[in-house]
Amino acid sequence: MDPPEVLSLLARSFADTDSDRPLPVRLCETCVDTFHAQGGALTVSAGPGDQIAVSTRGAFEKLEPLQEVLGEGPVPRALAVDRLVVMRVEAMVDEYPVFSHLAGAIGDGVTLYAVPMRVGPHVIGVLSLYVTDTPSGWDLGDLQFAADVVGADLLSNFELLDWSTNAPFHQATGMVAMQLRIRPDDASALIRARAFARSARLLSVAQDVLQRRGLVSDDD
Repeated sequence: MDPPEVLSLLARSFADTDSDRPLPVRLCETCVDTFHAQGGALTVSAGPGDQIAVSTRGAFEKLEPLQEVLGEGPVPRALAVDRLVVMRVEAMVDEYPVFSHLAGAIGDGVTLYAVPMRVGPHVIGVLSLYVTDTPSGWDLGDLQFAADVVGADLLSNFELLDWSTNAPFHQATGMVAMQLRIRPDDASALIRARAFARSARLLSVAQDVLQRRGLVSDDD
């Protein structure tokens, strides 16, 4: 496809989404539909440790929070190096061994495309698509163009994104850092480790820390 054709397909698909749903969700659904994927996600970053993500419902939605908890996988990699990353989930990847091992149990047989969303010289996030079939009718260039279009749309509507969901994690990180007298980066790593051990979302563990006023609970 050429850029005008990709843009036309995106526009038609976006028009069919529910206008009452949040913009990032609608854009995510648009990309999944346009590229005939079986699932997808959008991760938007305002800086290190400050991200929000939305995923489509389905078998692969657990792969996005898994990368968030581990801090490794195609999405963190694409965000860090500004490069499209392709991973066959059933294969072991030395670069992120824990994620690739655990992901195989969730989405065996799926290919994950993690595409940096570029706006000018800046990468503002990553578009993820989960594809089980051999792509037809599109290539990686089309995927990158779509990701950049979505990134530009998100940036122009940045004020509509709900960053308040990150507040508990930042508050919990500060609390743990003060309580244990460690650096914020180390406190963040401890919270991520607790989330991984419990197979829980970071937000859930952060709220647990805030409610119990400590990293270690009575039932641990």
